[in-house]
Amino acid sequence: MGEVEPGPVGPLEPPEPPEASTSRRPGGIRVLKRNMKRNGSRNCLNRRSRFGSRERDWLKEDVKRGCVYLYGADTTTATTTTTTSSSSSTSASSSSSSDLHLVLCTVETPASEICAGEGRESLYLQLHGDLVSRKLEPTEQPLQIVYDYLSRLGFDDPVRIQEEATNPDLSCMIRFYGEKPCQMDHLDRILLSGIYNVRKGKTQLHKWAERLVVLCGTCLIVSSVKDCQTGKMHILPLVGGKVEEVKRRQYSLAFSSAGAQAQTYHVSFETLAEYQRWYRQASKVVSQRISTVDLSCYSLEEVPEHLFYSQDITYLNLRHNFMQLERPGGLDTLYRFSQLKGLNLSHNKLGLFPVSLCEISTLTELNLSCNGFHDLPSQIGSLLNLQTLCLDGNFLTTLPEELGNLQQLSSLGISFNNFNQIPVVYEKLMMLDKIVMAGNCLEVLNLGVLTRMSHIKHVDLRMNCLKSTIMENLEGNKHVIHMDLRDNHLTDLDLSSLCSLEQLHCERNQLRELTLSGFSLRTLYASSNRLTAVNVYPVPSVLTSLELSRNLLECVPDWACEAKKLEILDVSFNLLTEVPVRILSSLSLRKLMVGHNHIQALPALVEHIPLEVLDIQHNLLSRLPDTLFSKALNLRYLNASANNLESLPSACAGEESRSVLQLLYLTSNLLTDQCIPVLVGHPHLRILHLANNQLQTFPASKLNKLEQLEELNLSGNKLKTIPTTIANCKRLHTLVAHSNNISIFPEILQLPQIQFVDLSCNDLTEILIPEVLPATLQDLDLTGNTNLVLEHKTLDMFSHITTLKIDQKPLPTTDSTVTSTFWSHGLAEMAGQRNKLCVSALAMDNFAEGVGAVYGMFDGDRNEELPRLLQCTMADVLLEEVQQSTNDTVFMANTFLVSHRKLGMAGQKLGSSALLCYIRPDTADPTSSFSLTVANVGTCQAVLCRGGKPVPLSKVFSLEQDPEEAERVKDQKAIITEDNKVNGVTYCTRMLGCTYLYPWILPKPHISSTPLTIQDELLILGNKALWEHLSYTEAVNAVRHVQDPLAAAKKLCTLAQSYGCQDNVGAMVVYLNIGEEGCTCEMNGLSLPGPVGFASTTTIKDAPKPTTPSSSSGIASEFSSEMSTSEVSSEVGSTASDEHNTGGLEAGLLPRPERRCSLHPTPTSGVFQRQPSCATFSSNQSDNGLDSDDDQPVEGVITNGSKVEVEVDIHCCRGRDLENPPTFSENSTRCPEEHARGLYFGIRRQNSVNSGILLPMSRDKMELQKSPSTSCLYGKKLSNGSIVPLEDSLNLIEVATEAPKRKTGYFAAPTQLEPEDQFVVPRDLEEEVKEQMKQQHEGRPEPEPSEEDRTEPLEEFDTAL
Repeated sequence: MGEVEPGPVGPLEPPEPPEASTSRRPGGIRVLKRNMKRNGSRNCLNRRSRFGSRERDWLKEDVKRGCVYLYGADTTTATTTTTTSSSSSTSASSSSSSDLHLVLCTVETPASEICAGEGRESLYLQLHGDLVSRKLEPTEQPLQIVYDYLSRLGFDDPVRIQEEATNPDLSCMIRFYGEKPCQMDHLDRILLSGIYNVRKGKTQLHKWAERLVVLCGTCLIVSSVKDCQTGKMHILPLVGGKVEEVKRRQYSLAFSSAGAQAQTYHVSFETLAEYQRWYRQASKVVSQRISTVDLSCYSLEEVPEHLFYSQDITYLNLRHNFMQLERPGGLDTLYRFSQLKGLNLSHNKLGLFPVSLCEISTLTELNLSCNGFHDLPSQIGSLLNLQTLCLDGNFLTTLPEELGNLQQLSSLGISFNNFNQIPVVYEKLMMLDKIVMAGNCLEVLNLGVLTRMSHIKHVDLRMNCLKSTIMENLEGNKHVIHMDLRDNHLTDLDLSSLCSLEQLHCERNQLRELTLSGFSLRTLYASSNRLTAVNVYPVPSVLTSLELSRNLLECVPDWACEAKKLEILDVSFNLLTEVPVRILSSLSLRKLMVGHNHIQALPALVEHIPLEVLDIQHNLLSRLPDTLFSKALNLRYLNASANNLESLPSACAGEESRSVLQLLYLTSNLLTDQCIPVLVGHPHLRILHLANNQLQTFPASKLNKLEQLEELNLSGNKLKTIPTTIANCKRLHTLVAHSNNISIFPEILQLPQIQFVDLSCNDLTEILIPEVLPATLQDLDLTGNTNLVLEHKTLDMFSHITTLKIDQKPLPTTDSTVTSTFWSHGLAEMAGQRNKLCVSALAMDNFAEGVGAVYGMFDGDRNEELPRLLQCTMADVLLEEVQQSTNDTVFMANTFLVSHRKLGMAGQKLGSSALLCYIRPDTADPTSSFSLTVANVGTCQAVLCRGGKPVPLSKVFSLEQDPEEAERVKDQKAIITEDNKVNGVTYCTRMLGCTYLYPWILPKPHISSTPLTIQDELLILGNKALWEHLSYTEAVNAVRHVQDPLAAAKKLCTLAQSYGCQDNVGAMVVYLNIGEEGCTCEMNGLSLPGPVGFASTTTIKDAPKPTTPSSSSGIASEFSSEMSTSEVSSEVGSTASDEHNTGGLEAGLLPRPERRCSLHPTPTSGVFQRQPSCATFSSNQSDNGLDSDDDQPVEGVITNGSKVEVEVDIHCCRGRDLENPPTFSENSTRCPEEHARGLYFGIRRQNSVNSGILLPMSRDKMELQKSPSTSCLYGKKLSNGSIVPLEDSLNLIEVATEAPKRKTGYFAAPTQLEPEDQFVVPRDLEEEVKEQMKQQHEGRPEPEPSEEDRTEPLEEFDTAL
């Protein structure tokens, strides 16, 4: 698209377009006309259609300059208008023919000036794509509004704010309209009108006549066309009436009112569309039983005039509008509704209480929440019939005394205001029984005030600033039965004077001691405090539920043992050392939670007990009571995970078992095969977890009797096989048996209800599958099976499975594979008991030219769309931001904020927690080789294991765990519901997406940076569900000694599920090997090759032996029948586009620069090379380790099916301009190619011997010409537009097999080698091979280096896959 360049501009003058493309406007403003294409998916401008270089130059001169995108009609023509604060000229462009105008202005330009320039009456502001758009005042400054919006999101730099404001993608969050936007269906709900043929009555005595027909509110209005302005109208109430189709006349409807004197009007429409619109809206009206009109979220400033003809309206909803006072249909006219009883005016930004509302004496319900009121008028006392008054979310500090006149008022809501004491007027409102004052500023609770209010029974003071309570006298309060004091700052609480108290909520305070009256106490919730003593007197005889978890209790209170009706007791996460006999043998207790304590033994049971749920996980138990199962015959749930159990008690004593146990969790104990026969005594078992024990076999005869099993978890044991009798478990839908020694695929593919199978990290070699697979199978995980070979036929059989995870063959990469020496990752995600997985992860071991790594975790809670979008785009955004700034705080913050913007329309209503970890060379700290930068929003967290101790790197942004964020949200007048959710939507206070909850929910992340040291062992990333059930210390200790990161991640997810997690859980474990011993360049003992030859050969230090190919990469191919990789990329609009194709090809043909290891990388020149983030996905895979459209072998890998035999660890360095070039001995003669290129490779063999040798290599890539033929030799262009260099792997194979060179130095290797042809050097032959190669090299002459060879080559930036 061609652009017209404007003329030169002055410091404060707008750019002057040339005469050919502009038209002079009155007042001297010139308009540059330019077509701007729409992006159909996001309704935004195309990136190529912003503005010309002159406009950009004009913007750069002052950060207070910018542009405003002004939306208008629905055409595709756009106009660029320039306006400054010093110019008041107008633009007479036709608004009817232009869809989008790009207005250049300054932060001081008022809306009135832009309207004058565009020929508009006013501007409208729309946020986050909402239906509501606000009319701007003439003095408001649109560009300043945009800048303030971006600043509140988290952008700090004025230049960056200016840049973001010009991005058209921002219109998904904030946009301006030149006319009021409103969709057709919204207009229909407000008012339908037209001139149609009308006939009155049910008979045909009346003739059809042309009439004006209006459907508004609850009435149908019919008037003469000539006399419609004189008031001659027929009004037909429709509530409770009928609307029917007239069969004898096409597109006709019969409208009838209710009652014995019902009237009927027949209306004939011209088109089917009109007929359907009227029928749809009228059907809603007649179906009502109460005359209700809902006009919420319509951006109304006044109600339609025709609405006043609906005099039967009793409830009018005007929520979320912009109602004005002095308008023909404004608030001052609402008194005309003579029967109005309910009025909702919340979220109208009124500012002042409309006194005219006090004239509507019929009102019984009035909602004025979130309007910014600071006080109430005394006239409110005239609403004598008012029963419900809602004033939440304002700035009120007092209530007028006249409010006491409302003796019928039974509900008064003043939550989230600024009250610092309970208003005295409550004493006069005798019909009130509740004080609802959550989210105010009370610091002291005066119990004497509550005593004087004898009519008050419920008190809600959560989320205040309460620090203490006071009593004016010793008089007891016999009226308050319910009190909510959650989320305050109380340290001691004495409510013993409330002798009628039945229910108390005091969670998340700082209580050390609690004193209550037990006369009427029924439920007590006091978790998440610091309680060491809880005093209740007398013994609560009616107490049924006691919640004391997460405190510092050392024993169960005595009064709790004597409570005769106690049914639920939760004392988990305390310091208990024993469970009282009276508690366990209670004849009323049904649920006992004593997990996470220090209990060493449970008391013996003598009598039968009604216990149904017993949670004793995370204690020090070595055995369970022998009579547990025989005396607790109602026990259905038992969780004894994370103990020291070596055996289980018998379920019966000689007779047939009467056990009804259904859920049994025994993970992380010391159980052996001897416990299996005991399980047979529980024939009703549905869920059985035996993970991380010492099982070696599972007898087939025992498994055969567990026919009711639905979920079986045997992971982390030493099992070699799963019994064939598992086929008798017809109800089994989940089998988890990873991290065992299973070599034979179990017979589970014949189970009719099987859905999820996890057999990763085993010793499987083949799979015998039936001819027909179960249609229910959705997830099959086979990663980490080193010797497993899957043929194409088998993969085709698995094609219908939603998710198939297998080991991916190592992808062809650049020479940056050196990073695998320092870190490797494993990933595990489990859906739990939900039917979809809303957690996604990002893992790139080679990032930013192979000198760093990026790992991320995204949790969408209930949506899966946003985590997938972030997974595919966030790495590309980070790569772009790294090129613009070296400050980790800046580029990490901008990465989150830009990703927030790129979510587009998907991010308007949906949100996601996000965690991003970036490892890069540390340039600031010379004592550290790498630094780790972590940023997060929401509830995903990262923990670093340093010296065996956990180091949290993230911050949890939730209302319950972050008091500062909770205070911020409360100050901004968000309504926090009783379940601690912002506006009832989310627990999080910061997340990506959910733009409609701005400014309460922000995308600005928490950022922390730490230099990595040799003491840093691993990094754990997890979502909310993982950290809710595992502490940092337990997670670190659980995986420290697991060799395979994939098995470690699997273990964490398994532990979370065994500890009670039923939600989506995701874990990623990154193993770190940071230290100078990992270096392979000159500064760690390996000489850098200089310009004149090679240093003496040195053996690389042996690396730890990986257990599986996926152990180092952690990558699994997912075969999805629902969505392929290309579909995901197209949906997202990923920045990893074809823009990098040409650049990647040209870069691949440049001469290579000096190469170093990741500890000492060569400084880059800042050239940006886009890196696709979807490299970990593959939509189709062949059995030779390549994508199906590739015909070249994987770089550096000799493959046999799925088995990787040789792994290449390449550390390439070319020394140039060294002060002390290395010298060589007589035996160090090199071949001409080696001398010219100055490169060497290190080969590390895998799966057999932990040793390595150095093989000299040669390459001629610098001699390649930039031509299409040469490009084909250098790399194969894949379908994603990237270039895969192949010469390294081919040269490796040539040297290894001593194949003769061809003229070009390349040859086509076979796609798959036979096992006997693979290059594997035994340990005892290594020295001999070295000697032979040394002799071969000595026989070759060493030519003098040419001047061309000494020339420093141009830098090259490979695109890492």
